[in-house]
Amino acid sequence: MKTAALLLAALATLATPAHAQDDYPNRTIRLLTAAAQGGTSDILARVFAAKLTESLKQTVIVDNRASASGVVAGEITATAKPDGYTLLLCYHQHTVNAALNSKLPYHPVNNFTPIAQLTAAAQILVIHPSYPPKNLTEFIAWAKAHPGPLNFGSAGIGSGGHLAGELFKQLAGVKAEHIPYKGSGPALAALLANEYHFNFAGLQAAQPHIRSGRIRALAITSTKRLPTLPDLPAVAEQLPGFELVGWYGIIGPPGLPAPIVAKLNAELVKALNSPDVRDRILADGSEPVGSSPEQFRQFMLADTAKWVKVVKESGAKAD
Repeated sequence: MKTAALLLAALATLATPAHAQDDYPNRTIRLLTAAAQGGTSDILARVFAAKLTESLKQTVIVDNRASASGVVAGEITATAKPDGYTLLLCYHQHTVNAALNSKLPYHPVNNFTPIAQLTAAAQILVIHPSYPPKNLTEFIAWAKAHPGPLNFGSAGIGSGGHLAGELFKQLAGVKAEHIPYKGSGPALAALLANEYHFNFAGLQAAQPHIRSGRIRALAITSTKRLPTLPDLPAVAEQLPGFELVGWYGIIGPPGLPAPIVAKLNAELVKALNSPDVRDRILADGSEPVGSSPEQFRQFMLADTAKWVKVVKESGAKAD
């Protein structure tokens, strides 16, 4: 049934008249997001919805579909008519779902039209300050020599922190047990209370506690050091191949006409380059991207392949 719906969505491209593309948009656009109101995805969706409303001269509304780790919003988008009036603000969970869920009703890349990657954000490796390591080199040596399994916390199974921990275990050759929490806030609070050893946390949430000395920062998960944290090494400097980047982007249904894709990409990149949006993204600990549709497609394909491999080796499964 779901396969048939995806096929019909692809075939619907043939029914999209050329004049409908020429005067696009001429009515309200729906921007889906797999998040409840007030979350990071919701806030980002509303920022770009406002910018698109202004530049396209048509209302862009945000439709929150916070359930099933984004699968509900993904399926709505994958089966929507490819006319540019249903879009999805997706994030890294979109590709991770393909690794965790063998029964996903769509392929995270092939059953969509990538439009633009908006942001990328590294995470930060942090430990409780009561433990001996003062830097990344010491931490890896300490983790390898630890007499029993270490524990690492995360926002839940399949979260960025969970996958970063699994990748670290595989590349460093250490043993560590995963402790999933119900969100990044509870996971960070548990680290502050010294309930486990280490965490790959979000930059924005972790930095106040790093500055206060309540947790110790050791490394970041991007392949290169961040300009804002030049003294903090990348994990990849010690473990080549290590990278975890949280990201956000806009995708549409499969078969979205090229003129519509090009127009949306141009407007999104323009919005991304506006000083108020850039400043907000940088303040959140993220980096603006603004990729082309093809660059975004290749990025998502590579991201999917990487996490399929990591999840398979770790044995992680969706809740």
